[in-house]
This record gives sequence, structure tokens and C-alpha cells, in this order.
Amino acid sequence: MTRVPFTASCSTSIHKCCLVNRINIGATSLSAFPNSLAFPFAPHTKATSVRRISVVAMSDLSKSTVLVTGAGGRTGQIVYKKLKERSDQYNARGLVRTQESKEKINGDDSVYIGDIRNTETLASPIQGIDALIILTSGVPKMKPGFDPAKGGRPEFYFEDGANPEQVDWIGQKNQIDAAKAAGVKQIVVVGSMGGTNLDHPLNSLGNGNILVWKRKAEQYLADSGIPYTIIRAGGLQDKEGGIRELLVGKDDELLQTETRTIARADVAEVCLQALKFEEAKFKAFDLASKPEGTGEPTKDFKALFSQITTTF
Repeated sequence: MTRVPFTASCSTSIHKCCLVNRINIGATSLSAFPNSLAFPFAPHTKATSVRRISVVAMSDLSKSTVLVTGAGGRTGQIVYKKLKERSDQYNARGLVRTQESKEKINGDDSVYIGDIRNTETLASPIQGIDALIILTSGVPKMKPGFDPAKGGRPEFYFEDGANPEQVDWIGQKNQIDAAKAAGVKQIVVVGSMGGTNLDHPLNSLGNGNILVWKRKAEQYLADSGIPYTIIRAGGLQDKEGGIRELLVGKDDELLQTETRTIARADVAEVCLQALKFEEAKFKAFDLASKPEGTGEPTKDFKALFSQITTTF
């Protein structure tokens, strides 16, 4: 039998291109790699080494990179933590407003500090992500001097530059625009039930009309063409998740029932599950849960999303 020596038919430049695409080295220069890694057909190549690097890189490429804005908030922290815990599925990123918030969630380099009202601070955290979960919201503050013993109701205000129009409308619009420009594949937004009622008590807090501005941003998202999931949560509770039957509805119908609250942890789980199923895309729905101990805890999220027919 005659032995025919094997000769590479690809040029060196082609191998450079192929390897960059396969191992996803990002900003690292190809010249930083030894010849035995950079060029598979160079002398003294160890094929096993190249294969091992490629497998790790392909595993990394199979993950979705997900950014959570408002990651320093009470619900945002839970979403960010869940993403980090599922590191086999997701590359987690977070966006917070301050260094203090970053430290609070033990943020590493995957947590960015920025201001959703300033589009320049959104470019870096959004670049290269697959999905965006928006959990930013205006937060009313109680005016000082309120004494519960004297009766009456507390008064609220929004800090300068942080009212619902600036945060829940302009801030969300900025995020949607930046995500669209970056080619993001899906946006999940967490809002609130009550938006069909202009006289809802939440709108009176600080005269901010917070539900009005949230609804305006949700409509903007629905009109953007980006696959979206809009979750309008009921009253948020700091309770354990995963132990209640979840309920979906539309047009604030759940507010007319006794089941109009939900654990923050359950809202966070629905956010992550919405990234996994086509049935969650181009959907908008109200979300609440049955009281603990009644019904069966929700496990089949595909079935839950399949119940929803409303797009806004």
C-alpha cells in the first residue's frame, strides 16, 4: 500500500478565521495564541489541545447572555441570582445605578453601573446580549413627618429626575431602542396590574401616574417588532417561590378576585421561563397566584404560557 502524505488545502488565513469563529476569543488577539493552537496544520500541532478548546468555546456559545436592568431592586436581585445559579444555561449580566447596589448583589465584572435615562451608559451592558429583562421602575418616597398615631394618610413624592415619566417611560424607551439597535432577540418587561384604571391608587402616589407611563412603555415595546413578554404582576410579596399555583389573566380581571398577589420569587421564575418557550413571545398578561396550600404548584410553564391569548 502506498502512503500518500496529507496536505492542508486551506490557507493559513482561512484557519485563522475558522478558529476565531469556533473558540470565540472576543478581544484577544489571535497572535497571542501559540502556533500549535492558532494553526491546526502547523508543525507540532496537538489535535487534542485544539479540540478541547473548541468544545469549551462551543459550550459557552450555546448559552444565552441575559441582561437584567434594575438588578439592585428587590425583584431584580432575585432574577439576577437565578440567572447566576443557572450558569449552564445563561451568561448573566446586571445593570444597577450605584456602586452600593453592585456590592449588595455581590456583582462582579458582569454587573454594570449605569443610568437608563442616559443612553450612553446602556451601550456596553446591552452589546452582545441575547435577551433583556427590564425590572426598572420609579420608586415613590414617603414625605418626612408622617405620624401614624395621628391618623391620616402618608404623602409621597418622587426625587428630582426620577419620576415615572423619566424612569418608566423615557428610561424604558431608551432600553428598548438600545436593545433593538443591538439585535436583541427578546425583551421581558415586568410591570403592574391596574393599568386599565386611570383612577388606580398607584397613579396618585406623588401625582406620578406611574401606571400610565408604564403602559405607554409597554405599548412602545409591543410596537417595536422585537419579540416580547409583558408581565403585569399583582401585589408583590417577599415570600418563598415555587409553592403556589400561578394564575394568568388579562385587563385587570384578577384584581376583581381574591387572588391578586404574587411572590417576587415567582415573578422572577416566570421571567426566566419566558426566555425558554415560544409560547411566551408576543404575549402580555396579568400574573397572580392562589394562596399557599390551595391548588397545585405550577411546574409546567409551557402550559401556563399557552393559556395566554392577549398580545397587549
